Amino acid sequence: MKLKEGFITHESMSEHITVTAGNTDFNGMVRSNQTAGFIIECLKNDVTCDEIVAKMLEKYDAPEDVIRKDVDRILKQLGDIGAIDD
Repeated sequence: MKLKEGFITHESMSEHITVTAGNTDFNGMVRSNQTAGFIIECLKNDVTCDEIVAKMLEKYDAPEDVIRKDVDRILKQLGDIGAIDD
């Protein structure tokens, strides 16, 4: 899966912003915390859910089940707005 073309990201100090800039069904802006922003940044390359979880395990000191739930939740939200190509 990968972040769909037409979605642009920007990182500031405390938040991650994703906006549409092309032909997408979603017309708006998504503000994310650093964790969700990390997941979105991973999606700039073709990646699996398991690969995102592995990268987060390297970066964050949290149990795998907690990380997996966060990843699943964020991927579902991004899928709901059409931001992911499977």
